[in-house]
Amino acid sequence: MLGLYLGDGHLVASARVPVLSIACTETYPRLIDLCEQAMLAVLANRVQRVPKKGRGYVAVQSYGKHWPCLLPQHGPGPKHLRPIVLAGWQRRVVAERPGDFLRGLFHSDGCRIDNRVRRAGREYSYPRYLFTNRSADILGLCRWALDLLGIAWRMNRPDSLSVARRDAVAALDRHVGPKS
Repeated sequence: MLGLYLGDGHLVASARVPVLSIACTETYPRLIDLCEQAMLAVLANRVQRVPKKGRGYVAVQSYGKHWPCLLPQHGPGPKHLRPIVLAGWQRRVVAERPGDFLRGLFHSDGCRIDNRVRRAGREYSYPRYLFTNRSADILGLCRWALDLLGIAWRMNRPDSLSVARRDAVAALDRHVGPKS
């Protein structure tokens, strides 16, 4: 859930009861289910799905006074314009389960593609993961979690990293799985 929040979530803590909202595209109903299950497992006793008509996504929402305690990264403004630092207890949880954290990150701001390449008149393709985020801090957390699992990555742009080696893609497949 932390990975999903860092990618496509926001927390409104100024309301009487704080509300956590994570945007999930309608294209992946299983992802919406997984997001809801994660919220219920962490804190929520009730989760609602709010379809955003004409926008192509569903806001998975939960009200709870303890969301700000569990997600101390919340704050005013976009995430890429403020520091994103994990609390000590969050770092320990991610260190124990980096694959779950990466699943949330890649399911929100990442993708697995069939990369097509043409070299010397010959065309071939291979699977590749991409993760894009405007926050250098969130990209750093993604790199850290990949390093914890020994998964090779490289920066293909300043705001994007790539996992393309065959063994690295296979390892990430075991942790992330399809967005369905």
